[in-house]
Amino acid sequence: MSIITFAVAGATGRLGRHVVDVLAERGHRVVPMSRATGVDIITGEGLAEALTGVEVVIDVASWHSSEQEAATEFFRTSARNLHEAGRKAGAARIAMASIIGADKATAGFLAAKKVHEELLLSGPLPVRILRAAQFHEFVGQLLDWQQGDVAYIPALPTQLVACRTVAEELVDLALTPGAHAQGTPIPEIAGPRRETMAEAAQLLGARRGVTVVGVDGSGMPDAEIAADGAFLPGPHAKLAGPTFQEWLDAQPCAGRTATDRGDAFSAR
Repeated sequence: MSIITFAVAGATGRLGRHVVDVLAERGHRVVPMSRATGVDIITGEGLAEALTGVEVVIDVASWHSSEQEAATEFFRTSARNLHEAGRKAGAARIAMASIIGADKATAGFLAAKKVHEELLLSGPLPVRILRAAQFHEFVGQLLDWQQGDVAYIPALPTQLVACRTVAEELVDLALTPGAHAQGTPIPEIAGPRRETMAEAAQLLGARRGVTVVGVDGSGMPDAEIAADGAFLPGPHAKLAGPTFQEWLDAQPCAGRTATDRGDAFSAR
C-alpha cells in the first residue's frame, strides 16, 4: 500500500477525530486542520501552508449551529477556500461527508449541506461525497439540549450509525481516484437497524435517569418528509454496525461527555 498525505478539515471535531485515527492506523500521513491546530478554512489562516504536499483533502468541517443561513455561508466559504488552496497545492481530490437526505431537504442544516454538496461538486478539483445517517453520538446531544428529567424527542425514523464506521467508509472513498461518476447514486452509509430517534433516546435516557417522551417532530425543518422516510438510507446504501444498543453498551459512561456536544457533524 502506498502512503498518501491527507489533510483533514475539521480534524478535532466529532467525526474528524475518527478520520484522523483511521488514516494514522492505516499508515498514511495526516495533516490535521482546525482552528486548534492553527488552520482556519474560513479566513484562510494557515491553509496554504497546511496543504503543502497534501495529495487528498478530507472535508468534515461543519458549522456549530443548525441555523440555515449561517451554515450555508460557512459551507460556501469553506468550499471555495478548500478548492482554491487545494488546487494551488496540487491536491488530487476532495472527499467530504454529507448527510443522507440532504438532496431532499428544503430548510435547516440539511438544506445548507445540500448547498455544500453542490458548491464542492462545482469546483475545480474532483470531489467524492459520502452521505451518512445521523450519528449514534447525536442522541446524547438531543438529550443535552433539554434540561430536566423529561426530554421530548421526535419519533422520526432513522438508521443511526457510529462515527467510527463513517470514518472508515469515508477514508475508503477518499482513496478512490477521480470524481463521483455522473448518473450513479452518491454513496451512503447507515447503521443496520431502523428505529426512531425517540426509541434510541429512551435507551440512553434510561442510563441517565431521564424520561424520554416521543413527539411528532412538528416544527422541525422538513419534519413531514422525514416522517415519510426521506432521510433513511436508499437501497444502494452500505449498512454497517454497531447498532445503537451495541454502541451504547460499549460506552464507558452514560452521562454527558464532551463528545455528546457539538452539531450533527464536527466542529471546525
